[in-house]
Amino acid sequence: MLFGKEHVERYQATDGAEGHEWQGTTTLILTTIGRKSGQRRSTPLIYQRHGDDLLVVASKGGADDPPLWYLNLQADPEVEVQVLGDRFKARARTATPEEKPEMWSIMAAAWPAYDEYQTKTEREIPVVVLERAAA
Repeated sequence: MLFGKEHVERYQATDGAEGHEWQGTTTLILTTIGRKSGQRRSTPLIYQRHGDDLLVVASKGGADDPPLWYLNLQADPEVEVQVLGDRFKARARTATPEEKPEMWSIMAAAWPAYDEYQTKTEREIPVVVLERAAA
């Protein structure tokens, strides 16, 4: 995880005024339901827009195991997202092999370390597409 609990709390309390802009890129808050605990888990993640959807990367810094939030959304793809003051429900899915190259390049342009992370692991690091649920 890039940030701690304090980052999430500040982001939520300020509608992203504190935390949305981070080290030259932008972050959102992704809330999943813990697959074991059933508890809500909020994680700040770098994101980019792709049409009407948002993209995030399940990199965990190039670790061999995926981040817990990714395992949670695989168990339950119904998530909540906050971008600045916009909070909404979304459905998360892993980008298809056909979609991924374009989406990866968008994300690597926003955070060049993603390319380095992929070299650290045999695991294929997924790009996750967050599709806003119909209101």
